[in-house]
Amino acid sequence: MAGGERRAAGALEAEVMTVLQRAGRPLNAADVQSLLADDLAYTTVVTILTRMHAKGLLTREKDGRSFRYAPVSDEPGLVARRMHRTMAAEPDRQAVLARFVDSLSDQDEQLLRDLLDGR
Repeated sequence: MAGGERRAAGALEAEVMTVLQRAGRPLNAADVQSLLADDLAYTTVVTILTRMHAKGLLTREKDGRSFRYAPVSDEPGLVARRMHRTMAAEPDRQAVLARFVDSLSDQDEQLLRDLLDGR
């Protein structure tokens, strides 16, 4: 990034996730580094991939002395995982769900009802 600007929190993870999803196959850190828009150090790419794996966002498989990484899910699946983790950490799940439903648009509320009815 130019001028010493800092990325917004999670922006690099989002960029890496986009690269991995577009690739459609597991990539090693050097592959990811070459496909990122920013000129990042190899060690920075390895660090972000390792952190994303630790968060459960990526799978990895051994490839010689390094790893190949792939997303555990598509974007909707990742959002659903984050929602589930948030819910699992909350002792008052009913209050969280009630607030969530209260904040939905009429269309989204109907969509949720349809999805629940279809289960």
